[in-house]
Amino acid sequence: MQLDPVFLARLQFAITVAFHYLFPPLTIGLGLQMVIMEGLYLRTKDRQYEAMARFWTRIFGLIFAMGVASGIVMEFQFGTNWATYSRYVGDIFGSALAAEGIFAFFLESGFLAVLVFGWDRVSPPMHFFSTLMVSLGSIFSAIWIIVANSWQQTPAGYHLVGEGLERRAEVTDFWGVVFNPSTLDRLGHTLVGAFILGGFFVMSVSAYYLLRNRHVDFAKKCLGIALPFATVFSILALVSGHSNARMVARHQPSKLAAFEGHFRTTEAGTPLYLFGVASEEEQRVKYGLGIPGLLSWLVYGDARRPVPALDDPNIVPGGVPPGRTVRDYWPPVNAVFQVYHAMVALGLLFIVLTLAACVLWWRGRLFQTRWMLWILVFAVAGPMIANQLGWAAAELGRQPWIVWGLLLTREAASKAVSGAEVLASLVLFGLVYLLLLAVWLYVLDHKIRTGPEAPHELPTRGPTAGWLGVAAERASPSGPSMTEARD
Repeated sequence: MQLDPVFLARLQFAITVAFHYLFPPLTIGLGLQMVIMEGLYLRTKDRQYEAMARFWTRIFGLIFAMGVASGIVMEFQFGTNWATYSRYVGDIFGSALAAEGIFAFFLESGFLAVLVFGWDRVSPPMHFFSTLMVSLGSIFSAIWIIVANSWQQTPAGYHLVGEGLERRAEVTDFWGVVFNPSTLDRLGHTLVGAFILGGFFVMSVSAYYLLRNRHVDFAKKCLGIALPFATVFSILALVSGHSNARMVARHQPSKLAAFEGHFRTTEAGTPLYLFGVASEEEQRVKYGLGIPGLLSWLVYGDARRPVPALDDPNIVPGGVPPGRTVRDYWPPVNAVFQVYHAMVALGLLFIVLTLAACVLWWRGRLFQTRWMLWILVFAVAGPMIANQLGWAAAELGRQPWIVWGLLLTREAASKAVSGAEVLASLVLFGLVYLLLLAVWLYVLDHKIRTGPEAPHELPTRGPTAGWLGVAAERASPSGPSMTEARD
């Protein structure tokens, strides 16, 4: 049987990205809440807030470590499975990823030692500053990754040099690359999704403690932060998602058409389908419910203006080449349609759920309403799935391009790697990732079951050292060992 190396390489990259992307949104969403918790401790001197910050810092460190370990594999795949792609975009990605290393990873990892080990060795304001820097570092890391990925979606600030397999894109305007047409919209929507996940994660653990009647004051205070946090960003996701969709309509019309299952150009307004099956054979949405003119109104503010459809040759970047048809440049329409609509449906569900929980909280009944607490325990799966679906919709919707309008996916794979070799590495890394996931879930469950310290159990702060002293102490062979850190 002939194994398709391009398909297998895409599958391997999808699996590794999906696994890795479990962790960065959690660190981004959790990091900002840690800043809020520690800020409340500094303002009120309530040691329950310190206990909260300490507990979530331990959880943050575990998630951060998994994110670093799982992200390394992706970078190797650029050189093994996608050598042509790496040559083509190396100049662009090199600048963005170098900026991520300098401005984000060093900031985040540099202050992480102070965040984790500096509680009793630096002053409270210095520790709060470290927490703030770690949170900003995680956000800056997302910025530069989004810049690199957004350039693939809407290339800008470059020119092409070379011919054939040696052809590549070079930076002509660094800030043109950074602020390419999709960066800000995609960054805003990605960060909002991460903040939603972080809020739901804290709510899940807090609801679990309340249901078990453990760490009750801790759980109530955590919910008091996480619930409004998740509510605000769930509503903002609707705003950022709308802005992102309008950007896609301007710069990637075939992707929007696939999102909405819009096959045929009409002279009147374009309907928006709430659900259905996008049939490429029949070129229509079957078993669906469409609202006439709503897509046109959302995109243009005019319910009568038609939105470009998949049969419009103008949606192909650079036009349809001789010997090709517009259908050759369609993404997998039904897959894109389903993952996009599932993401939107989950986003609307988050708004309903968080607002309902806020009403119960306002009435003083949330902590006693067990059915809502049980929902909150398991609801964390929703934002995690929604983040994955968002990336899947963005990446599947870009097909068959790996760099929009410039490089096709089938042309970007390594020419010297066979399907059998890709399959072997896919199986091996899949097993390693399953093992890592099992270990992570076990350790995370252990930390959550162990729970936070009570405020009276917290160590009394002694003399403090500067943050450089703490970092040096961690690096010194005579310094305290890792085993001194609480599990």
